[in-house]
Amino acid sequence: MRNREPLVKNENTHENTHDEKNEKTRRSKVPLLAILPVTVTSLVIGLPFVVGDHPLRWRPGSLKPVLVLRESTPAPAKGRGDATVLADGGGGATNEGKPARAVPKVDRPWKAGMPEWGVQLFWEDKREHSDAYVEKQAREQAAYLVGLKANSVAVSFPFYTEGRTSTKLTAGRNTPSPEHLDTVLRVFHEAGLRTTVRPTLDEAALVPPEGWRGNIKPVDKDAWFASYEALLGPYLDAAQRQQAATFVIGTELNSMEGHPGWKALIAAAEKRFKGEVSYDANWDNYVGGHIAVPVKRLGVDAYFPVKVADDAPVEQLVDGWNSWLDKKTKGALPRIVLAEAGISAMDGAYQAPGDFYTKRRLNPTVQANWYKAVCQVVRERKMVGVYWWSVYFDSDPTVAPKAEESRFNFAGRPDTEREIRSCFGSDYAGPGTDPAP
Repeated sequence: MRNREPLVKNENTHENTHDEKNEKTRRSKVPLLAILPVTVTSLVIGLPFVVGDHPLRWRPGSLKPVLVLRESTPAPAKGRGDATVLADGGGGATNEGKPARAVPKVDRPWKAGMPEWGVQLFWEDKREHSDAYVEKQAREQAAYLVGLKANSVAVSFPFYTEGRTSTKLTAGRNTPSPEHLDTVLRVFHEAGLRTTVRPTLDEAALVPPEGWRGNIKPVDKDAWFASYEALLGPYLDAAQRQQAATFVIGTELNSMEGHPGWKALIAAAEKRFKGEVSYDANWDNYVGGHIAVPVKRLGVDAYFPVKVADDAPVEQLVDGWNSWLDKKTKGALPRIVLAEAGISAMDGAYQAPGDFYTKRRLNPTVQANWYKAVCQVVRERKMVGVYWWSVYFDSDPTVAPKAEESRFNFAGRPDTEREIRSCFGSDYAGPGTDPAP
């Protein structure tokens, strides 16, 4: 995977030679190659919470970051000497000590044909978290999302495998229980938010950077799909009980795309869950060819690099995005949702929007303008909507990010939040007929 040729080559492609030369430098904070900084360990009602960056890493051959999820107690990486995976999904202290708040309601709940204005909520559950804590935290996040004028939320959480060739998929220590998922979905439903359930394969056992979820090679793919079906069953049931709108059946599983096992897996899922079954493709794979997973709804994890200066006007960013999307098709994209979109608030981020760990000089304008441009592209290309990456379930989204935290965080950055509210409050009718309020 390290030497994989880009699927699309042109002047906008991210200068492969230069990137390869600097790959090791960029990955100075890549899980399994270096120890991610842990800045604060605090006691809140006797429970430890580690503060740090969201769990993303560089992917070989791509400028897109990858979720790197872990068990709550970090373990030494396999085959990487003393390197340790420390990806807490974080960004701020928890709200364990705060009382639960009433859930405000979305002003205009989503209906078919309306745009999905959403946020990715990343959730590593912990066994010591009580039902009351989970509900309180869900209420805190729902209030924040409603304040952003969001009408949708996607709940992303980890599941685990034993290695690249393994056929076994399991829930781990940080995988929410179906019962906790029930609680979170119920709270969001009460707030009037459209909900998506998005299990995502953890990568700690895949020996990054060579291994990632997009190049797994199970020795028996039929057995892999059988294990996957058994794992997803209880979460499909929870999604059905709580009237979720979408269930993401897979995320960035490039090497598994095209396998006939998807047909049976999706059929089994649709028997248990009556909403939409979706698949989220990696951005470079999306523009490079057909995504051979038989779903009606396709999401794109969209981290298109745009080679412009930090002070480039929004119009240049829009042009850069359109040049990438035009490689797939020109004109409207009424069946495509941006399942992930975002960028770091720092210098140089336009050319590598998925660079999660680098901390160059803080530049909130870069992030805010990117959000404004992406929203314009969504409207002009008549897309289904966009989900911004991300808000961490255990964080307080009303607190500004600390200097040592990821530049990728948008919660607590006023300029970006203003652009999100402007986007979500726009009069865009969506890809279909927008029903009357």
